[in-house]
Amino acid sequence: MNTNDNKVMALSEAISGYVFDGCHLSIGGFTINRNPMAAVYEIMRRKITGLHVYAHSNGQGVDELVGAGCVAKLEIAYGGSGRFAPTCIRFRKAVENGSLVVEDYSNYQMTLRFLAGAMGLPFMPTRSSLGTSIVDTWGFTKPMRDSDPKLPDKKLFVMDNPFDGWCDTSRLVLVPAINPDITVIHVQKSDPQGTCRIEGLTFADVEQVKAARKVIITCEELVETDSLRENPDQNQIPFFCVDAVVPIPFGAYPTACFRHYDYDPVYLNDYRQAAQDDIRYQTYLKEFVLGMSNQDELLYHVGKDRIDKIKADPRTGYAVGLDRR
Repeated sequence: MNTNDNKVMALSEAISGYVFDGCHLSIGGFTINRNPMAAVYEIMRRKITGLHVYAHSNGQGVDELVGAGCVAKLEIAYGGSGRFAPTCIRFRKAVENGSLVVEDYSNYQMTLRFLAGAMGLPFMPTRSSLGTSIVDTWGFTKPMRDSDPKLPDKKLFVMDNPFDGWCDTSRLVLVPAINPDITVIHVQKSDPQGTCRIEGLTFADVEQVKAARKVIITCEELVETDSLRENPDQNQIPFFCVDAVVPIPFGAYPTACFRHYDYDPVYLNDYRQAAQDDIRYQTYLKEFVLGMSNQDELLYHVGKDRIDKIKADPRTGYAVGLDRR
């Protein structure tokens, strides 16, 4: 773990230093909110492959990594981008053609799995998924589990309540902990040490950070440590969990970052159309990802007028008057 006072570095340095072929990667955000898209695009540009990805309920980030051929295995509760893609398009295509192996859990179970990893526990108990096909349908075969020491032997384990009679729960589901090699999340504020403040919903990001062996933070604002000490109760991530801090305004674009900007409906609509066709999707990748050197170039390519329209109103935290169709 990087314990230096200053962990600020370029995105290229952070991704090349911590993300590698075949690693177990967790990305933060929820559907089209606060996905670490600048980091996702850098991974795609570097053509890192064979990733084993963990996500809570992610949309754009997961779909683009899958579409670029970066992901071999995925553990997730839900893959969708709201009304733009209720089921992520490249994700669905990859599952259907057999190029992606998926193991699914409930939303609550994924949170518990990250929480177990954060607490240093091997599993967490729950009743979630009892009576559903989640219990019986496993994505990873026994040979897959045997070949990767980072995978648990079982997807989950159903057991009798050892305290039966003390409460009305007779059966429990034990879900295994997740400890990714690397977690990448996007936040609103970080200091150079890596103390972070997330404004709005945190989703499972905090647990994902604390469960990981290494952590990359991308942030909208790099702030002085003293400014975060003024209201320390609003800081969710302590500096000792973080290895790299990368300041990138609009680092979640085209997804939303509360109090900074909304999602871009034009981009997401165009992406949906491109993602449905293999040839058009390759054109999209060349124009908007592989043909861009960094997030600044992408924003310039999209145009100032589009970016201005999604900037957040200071009072509500969302763009006012945005045509979301």
